[in-house]
Amino acid sequence: MKILAVNGSPRKGWNTSKLLEHALEGAKSVGGETEEIVNLYDLNFRGCVSCFRCRVKEGGHPGRCAVRDDLSSILDRMAEYGGLLIGSPIYLWDVTSQTRAFLERLIYSNLAYRAENRSEYKGKTNAGFIYSMNATEERMKTSGYDFLFKSHMHFLSFLNGRARYMTSNDTWQFDDYAKYDVPLFDPAAKAEVRREQFPKDCKRAFEIGAGLVQSRR
Repeated sequence: MKILAVNGSPRKGWNTSKLLEHALEGAKSVGGETEEIVNLYDLNFRGCVSCFRCRVKEGGHPGRCAVRDDLSSILDRMAEYGGLLIGSPIYLWDVTSQTRAFLERLIYSNLAYRAENRSEYKGKTNAGFIYSMNATEERMKTSGYDFLFKSHMHFLSFLNGRARYMTSNDTWQFDDYAKYDVPLFDPAAKAEVRREQFPKDCKRAFEIGAGLVQSRR
C-alpha cells in the first residue's frame, strides 16, 4: 500500500512536518510503502480555476483536473495511493492557502453532481488530516473549528476510503520567543507543552499513519 504525505506548511522541519514524519513512520511500521513528503510551498500551482473541463459531457475529464502545473503529476497518480496524509497549520481559523488549493483541485474534479454515486474517483484512498495550531484545545473547542474538521472529513470521503484527523494544539511557534513581539504568550508555558504534549501528539500522528494501512486490511 503506497502512502502519500502532503505538507501544507511553508515551514519545513517544524510542527506540521514533524508530525507528518511520525505519521509516515507509523504507516511504514505496518507495511506501508512511503515516499518523501511533498511540500506544497515548493510547487508552483494554483487552486481550481472553474474551467469545468471535469464537467464537460463530450471530451471532458471526469475525475481528472485539466489544469497543468506542478500539482498535476501528483493528482494524476492519486488513485495509485491507498493512503493520503495531509498536514497543515491553522492560519486565520483555516488551513493554509496552499492546502486549500490542493483540496480544491483534488476534490472538485472527483465530485459528481448526481444524487447517487457522487464520486468520480477511480481509487480507494484512506486519508488522515493532521492540523497544528497555536490555539489551545479549550480555545479550539469554543471557536467553531469542529465545522472545519467535519467539512474536510466530508470532502475526503469522496476518495472512497475512510478519513480521520487529529490536532496538535498550543504549538511552539518561534525558535526564540524573546526575539518576537508576542507578549500574549508565556514562553515557559509554551516550552512545557512542547516538552510534555508534543511527543504525545507525535505518537498520535504515528497511529494515524498506521491506521491508514491497517484499515485497508
